[in-house]
Amino acid sequence: MSDRIRRRKLDLAHGRVDLSHGAGGRAMAHLISEIFHAAFDNPMLRAGNDQAAFEVAAGRMVMTTDGYVVSPLFFPGGDIGSLAVHGTINDVAMAGARPLYLSAGFIIEEGFAFADLKRIADSMAAASRAAGVPIVTGDTKVVERGKADGVFITTTGVGIAPCDLVLSAEQARPGDKVLLSGFIGDHGVAVMSQRQNLAFETSIQSDSAALHELVAAMVAAAPQGLRVMRDPTRGGLAATLNELAQQSAVGFRLDEDAVPVRPEVAAACELLGLDPLYVANEGKLVAVAAPEAADALLAAMRAHPLGRDAAIIGEVIEDDHHFVQMTTAFGGGRIVDWLAGEQLPRIC
Repeated sequence: MSDRIRRRKLDLAHGRVDLSHGAGGRAMAHLISEIFHAAFDNPMLRAGNDQAAFEVAAGRMVMTTDGYVVSPLFFPGGDIGSLAVHGTINDVAMAGARPLYLSAGFIIEEGFAFADLKRIADSMAAASRAAGVPIVTGDTKVVERGKADGVFITTTGVGIAPCDLVLSAEQARPGDKVLLSGFIGDHGVAVMSQRQNLAFETSIQSDSAALHELVAAMVAAAPQGLRVMRDPTRGGLAATLNELAQQSAVGFRLDEDAVPVRPEVAAACELLGLDPLYVANEGKLVAVAAPEAADALLAAMRAHPLGRDAAIIGEVIEDDHHFVQMTTAFGGGRIVDWLAGEQLPRIC
């Protein structure tokens, strides 16, 4: 490609990514400047370094990283960009931490439309600004056509947790209560409704949201009563509780009637032969708490917009087998076991 062509501004309406946009030259500089810097603009990113340096307050550092390969890239209630921001913020927040900064890495397929890339970057920027957690550094790579599926995003987040607050998966104890922040399955159903081989009509939108302010309200209400928090993403509520049961060497007993599921989600799952307990969420959390703290935590959750439908859905029990059991709506019982794999891949 000639210098004359490389100096042209990107055609954001009709242009597409080509291999030169990942080659380290002018074309790549234009891509980063006109799409990513324009969307994420902040002083640390503007410095143009290969890293971001920042001051942190006293406390325990929390760090997480995650990759996002959701298909389709755009779905009711969100897209891969906002999902990447929310998911990483939430992983930091589950430690009771205040998220501070994000990094973002993009693997873009040759031929991907600039318009779609800009839409994703703008969505990420809006999500990070709404959460007050800036994207301060990142990376861009372009691969040949057919070597990726549009765009994949990897994000890393850092935050600070109070020194005296330690939430960890091995801390659930018999008698503890299990709290859920709201309706399950919305994200998975919203994504599935847009799949070409599954497409169906639904009013459900993804629940994708940043949960750190809800977490802060919970920590303020009962910091000593919290044992562990998780966001039930891939594998849904069932996988999350089975994982915690193994890590804490306990069992769980759930009440099916107490688990909030929208009728539309239940209907979609019945249509597809799925169980809402295994469907992914991106804006919900599960908390295990000491029984004496459960009511205060529930009140704090319901006072926040992202927790207004919160419920106590079960309790921790002694169980050498580490099973997750459920009392059904008909008064019977069932084991909520691990799935061998995912019900449907690429939900997040």
